[in-house]
Amino acid sequence: MTPAIELTGITKRFPGVVANDKVDLSVEAGEIHAVCGENGAGKSTLMKILFGMQSPDGGTMRVHGEEVRFSSPADAIERGIGMVHQHFMLAGQLTVLENVILGTEPVASLGRIDFKAAEAHLLEVGEAYGLDVDPHDLIETLEVGERQRVEIIKVLYRGAQILILDEPTAVLVPHEVDELFRNMRELKAAGETILFIDHKLEEVLQIADTITVLRQGRTVATVKPADVSTGDLAEMMVGSELPTPQTSRSTVTDKTALSVRGLTVLDEDDRPALNDVSLEVHRGEVVGLAGVEGNGQAEFVGAIIGTEEVAAGSIRLLGEEIAHSTVRQRRNLGIGYVPQDRQEEGLLLFAPLWENAALGHQTRKPFANGRWFDRFGARERTEAIRSWFDVRTPDIEVTANSLSGGNQQKLIVGREMAAEPKVLIAAHPTRGIDIGAQAAVWDDIRAARADGMGTLLISADLEELIGLSDTIVVIHKGELTATLDPATITARQLGSYMTGSGQNDAETAASPETAAAPETAAAPEGPGDPAAGDPGESR
Repeated sequence: MTPAIELTGITKRFPGVVANDKVDLSVEAGEIHAVCGENGAGKSTLMKILFGMQSPDGGTMRVHGEEVRFSSPADAIERGIGMVHQHFMLAGQLTVLENVILGTEPVASLGRIDFKAAEAHLLEVGEAYGLDVDPHDLIETLEVGERQRVEIIKVLYRGAQILILDEPTAVLVPHEVDELFRNMRELKAAGETILFIDHKLEEVLQIADTITVLRQGRTVATVKPADVSTGDLAEMMVGSELPTPQTSRSTVTDKTALSVRGLTVLDEDDRPALNDVSLEVHRGEVVGLAGVEGNGQAEFVGAIIGTEEVAAGSIRLLGEEIAHSTVRQRRNLGIGYVPQDRQEEGLLLFAPLWENAALGHQTRKPFANGRWFDRFGARERTEAIRSWFDVRTPDIEVTANSLSGGNQQKLIVGREMAAEPKVLIAAHPTRGIDIGAQAAVWDDIRAARADGMGTLLISADLEELIGLSDTIVVIHKGELTATLDPATITARQLGSYMTGSGQNDAETAASPETAAAPETAAAPEGPGDPAAGDPGESR
């Protein structure tokens, strides 16, 4: 049978880097084919070449046996290839229907858009592939899993027979992953070919028919899931065993690093986006904040770092009230911040690395000398971050957009950790990065935790949340609804709490009433409590 996709000897070079080095990839029609590899292995570059976003420097591409060269995504779409990007390409204030037809609007008489015909086609596509959406829903009202479904329908609406899914589960909770996999199997049954990138190796083994592993820009293996384990895949990818986020020794103290009391934040319609939230983060403690995106996490983080206006409540950093302090004042007092979107919030993509390393710290040494920016000091610190945090780059003069996603993330984490924050707000710190970069970030957080840093961790990776946290609080519809013990909660139980259904028989759960005053919940005690035992005991 002729493969749906056949890439032979694909090579792509960038200044100082060979992203793809004679990569071979063959994808059979009607299969789910996973591509794995650490950040910088060449996966994203290969997918961009296949979707016409970049041109290869060498090699050949065949679609259903016919050799092709794409000069733009329009060429790929014309040949039946569609791509769902990790960062959704949707306009929040438009409806599902308006987003789906954007750029390909059917025209009726007098040049008007034929919304009736478009809606009929959208519903037909949704029914054919088991993808249920309401064409009139606003995107901004949808949950993450529903938005992803819209992205898939948008691709299918344009006639795609080959789907590229880039990190499709990165922002999903367990029940949404189950739903996505059900959709993927239905697409496969309908004859679609699916090519997807995923860093979660357990998921790869669960859903893929075939797996291709890239390493340092080259194809190292193509295997069947039945023939390998997660450990085997990790060995192929990075040459070592699969790391875990598990933290076995408590470092929690009785000293409060961050105290939030009665925090309320209003949305643009003056309704509570965050309602009367209270919690504490102690020095040496990681508090995990679990919730489906859109339930108040962004407002909570914004209130703490100073980008959201506080309507009511108190925020204290090491005892000092900061609820109405500026972002710079809070940063200078010791708040570190790893944003959830490294490209939109964390980096100046077209600025050199030494300028990016200064962001948020540019008024302090070594980046400032009095009132003046110190370029020498900035370059010296950036070289140190590059070395300490293994940021893989030809040099620090390259722009941030030339780095792989994992190395961009390590630069941001290194920038914040090098400043030795008292409290770190880490929003999805390992989203979309490979297992090697994940392990590096986990090690950084654990090391700083042991040195007394308090951490508020927001993550859609529930295994990460459970493994790194000393305490987990659940946020739902802008309120804290449960305080949980990560030593005994499972990812599926946690996902149930996040969606508001809960596991009432779970032994680990505190009641919602308890969660409203987290300081009284069953969180790890500090060494100042004689009943707490040895803080070094295993959890």
